[in-house]
Amino acid sequence: SSTDSDLSMRTLSTPSPALIFPPNSPGFQNGRGSSTSSSSVTGETVAMVHSPPPTRLTYPLTRLASKHQKEQANIDRLPDHSMIQIFSFLPTNQLCRCARVCRRWYNLAWDPRLWRTIRLTGETINVDRALKVLTRRLCQDTPNVCLMLETVVVSGCRRLTDRGLYTIAQCCPELRRLEVSGCYNISNEAVFDVVSLCPNLEHLDVSGCSKVTCISLTREASIKLSPLHGKQISIRYLDMTDCFVLEDEGLHTIAAHCTQLTHLYLRRCVRITDEGLRYLMIYCASVKELSVSDCRFVSDFGMREIAKLEARLRYLSIAHCGRITDVGIRYIAKYCSKLRYLNARGCEGITDHGVEYLAKNCTKLKSLDIGKCPLVSDAGLEFLALNCFNLKRLSLKSCESITGQGLQIVAANCFDLQMLNVQDCDVSVDALRFVKRHCKRCIIEHTNPAFF
Repeated sequence: SSTDSDLSMRTLSTPSPALIFPPNSPGFQNGRGSSTSSSSVTGETVAMVHSPPPTRLTYPLTRLASKHQKEQANIDRLPDHSMIQIFSFLPTNQLCRCARVCRRWYNLAWDPRLWRTIRLTGETINVDRALKVLTRRLCQDTPNVCLMLETVVVSGCRRLTDRGLYTIAQCCPELRRLEVSGCYNISNEAVFDVVSLCPNLEHLDVSGCSKVTCISLTREASIKLSPLHGKQISIRYLDMTDCFVLEDEGLHTIAAHCTQLTHLYLRRCVRITDEGLRYLMIYCASVKELSVSDCRFVSDFGMREIAKLEARLRYLSIAHCGRITDVGIRYIAKYCSKLRYLNARGCEGITDHGVEYLAKNCTKLKSLDIGKCPLVSDAGLEFLALNCFNLKRLSLKSCESITGQGLQIVAANCFDLQMLNVQDCDVSVDALRFVKRHCKRCIIEHTNPAFF
């Protein structure tokens, strides 16, 4: 029937660049990309598909070219492996466009080695349709299963819905990395399907997905894997920045299911409290990087829980957690001796005593941000200078108790300093010049108009 033949054509055809670019976008206004294969309806992208092109190009410009000019197309003389290497640097939309040039390019552009990653961007793209067409084409040799695809990045594609994620979950069992940052239309159920049907998923970025309040298996998967289903989600990297509806109970479920987490970012998850961090430490003992920036209910008790990570913890961000004081810093300093990065900007309860604990116990510290900590003075900087010789980045922005004397002590001891932020600090030009003289590679961010 005509319906069957149409379906067959679509399965064997090449997605149009119109699938990736809106018809009136800048990236769609050159030559072949603006062909009549796409149309605009109420300003949205309409996905179209195309059969494999003929062996020779049939565009008018090509017919007008002289024989000599054709002979100068040296790219056609490159061997297949070189062409594939070139194609490997192209984003998804450009790769689809190349597949329409000629039959040879069509075959090369759909080489499985080039389709380990799908990367789509744009607020107006019909990303659900794009994923459906692309995965259908990639499943051509292995019906209904796309075995080569390992990474899908659709961050910022605001039209992504659960339907698009269901397509990924159903077709991409080998998926290892999924980034859907800023796609606020997706829900928990679609995420559950992805983590249940993609057992190798290690990297998940759902930052800005405000409807996502949990990471868990579907009920069917839970029953199938019971009682050890919690250990079946292999996610190691999880970014839930700006998932502001996430609560302690949701974090409890995440921790119970994602026990292999090593990187967890909960920036601006404003409902998280110390209790949520207690759940996290019960199940996730391998966390190396943790951010709870702007989680205003996290206090020194939460720091006591985080300190249970001990030497495993390398990166910690507690910026603008106003309930954290020297007591919490002392917990971290005492037990997390291998800490390399600490962002404590805006923790106004931290004083020179907290910096002293930190400097004497975390001597391998490489990056420290204690900006907007008005109780930290030159005395705290002296402790840093005499203990943390590996310090490369130091931010003291808006530290009103800091003077040029403290900076000079740091510069005289921390020769590897590469970045120093003293914006809105009362430091002299002479002190800044001293830093520049002793730390040759240091970039100084300042607000002193007299220093160049």
